[in-house]
Amino acid sequence: MEHYMNALRSYADFSGRNRRKAFWMFMLINTIFSFLTIIIDGITNTMFISTIYSLALLIPQLSAGARRLHDTGRSGWWQLLWLVPVIGWIVLIIFFAQDSQEGENDFGPNPKEDSEGISLA
Repeated sequence: MEHYMNALRSYADFSGRNRRKAFWMFMLINTIFSFLTIIIDGITNTMFISTIYSLALLIPQLSAGARRLHDTGRSGWWQLLWLVPVIGWIVLIIFFAQDSQEGENDFGPNPKEDSEGISLA
């Protein structure tokens, strides 16, 4: 839940880097909440709650994805591959699953290392 709340706190922060664990934990909790809102909408016979939740979490999802791509040394614009059915999705999932780029890159210091470059993972 900590990673989910951290992603919400950095709502529209598209700069910096995001560790793999933080990204995937955010996505897991977000998926669980999405399914819960769909179930509630099914019970109440509406589409209101899930639609509001999806719209509210659109920007945090994009910013978390951009920071994760930054951690692998890629631009956040690679998320446009979500618009390419199947092939784009597979490529993005592979990018998101890759390990962090070693050391500092164009997007900031490696979140796995402390200020002296010693690995924390």
